[in-house]
Amino acid sequence: MHLRCSVTRGGYRESEHVVLAVVVDGDGRVAFSAGDPQHPTFARSTLKPFQAAASLKAGAVDSAEFSDQEVALMCGSHNGEDIHTRTAKSMMDKLGFPINLYECGIHEPYDPAVKRHLAERGAKPSPLHVNCSGKHAGMLCLAKHLKVPPEGYTNPGHPVQQLILDDVRSYSGVKDFPVAVDGCNAPTPLLSLFSIAVLYQKLGSLRFPELDKIYEIMTKHPYLIAGRRRFDTEFIAAMKGRAIAKVGGEGVQGVCIRTKHNGTLGLAIKVLDGHQRALSAATMAVLNHLELLDNAEQTALESHRRIPLLNNSDIQIGDITAEVHT
Repeated sequence: MHLRCSVTRGGYRESEHVVLAVVVDGDGRVAFSAGDPQHPTFARSTLKPFQAAASLKAGAVDSAEFSDQEVALMCGSHNGEDIHTRTAKSMMDKLGFPINLYECGIHEPYDPAVKRHLAERGAKPSPLHVNCSGKHAGMLCLAKHLKVPPEGYTNPGHPVQQLILDDVRSYSGVKDFPVAVDGCNAPTPLLSLFSIAVLYQKLGSLRFPELDKIYEIMTKHPYLIAGRRRFDTEFIAAMKGRAIAKVGGEGVQGVCIRTKHNGTLGLAIKVLDGHQRALSAATMAVLNHLELLDNAEQTALESHRRIPLLNNSDIQIGDITAEVHT
């Protein structure tokens, strides 16, 4: 199978993205693949539900008295909207930690309206606006619970990261993998697409209490996973508890979907050139090829199957679509 994403302009194909995808079933078998299932890629932010699960499993979330909404933010790559920054601030307040303990750096909020509002006020973004601020509050929560210094919590040798990476080894079955630095300074493992799909299959498998809880929280609070006009939020909401999706940098996507006839499936996608714009269309193409979405779900997610390509004047001049080819 081959999975390609086409970008058209004026009805003519202008660009094309090559996409890899693998689906894993509950027996750990490849149920579908487009390209090499063993293709290595950094997990990036697809790892966030499992990083959050480490804090939950260790008891750190309960110790900090984090709400389900706050745990959801730990799993998210959010827009930096008010609901996201308020939630992150609440987490740091509960921990009694100052904002300057964050090691995630600073970037402008993803949401254009928030970015514009900051500019109009002459204000600058803070670490709370960083899409990973919930994840980092969760890591600081784990440091506090372990009674270890919070400084340097993003270092691969720090007890927080050692615990997280040990859990990833356990869930994935991969005992040795390279680790690099993510955009937010936290470690990110190099895994095969197959291994990422295995992680996502286990996320909804009802075999691990901490993963079950993370899955449940993500399905109940999709807006905290991403935000306005974001695929992860709209997908989770449309699936009504049946599936979750989590994006990662450089064109990586993880999906867990519970099916009637095939049990829980894990899906991992990688856009080879790293372009994020191809992800939602590619995800929809795989799910539709495997007939995993019902009519209502397809209707709710139609805007992600064929994505309008807009110019600087917000005029549609083409489309972004994806197809599975034999």
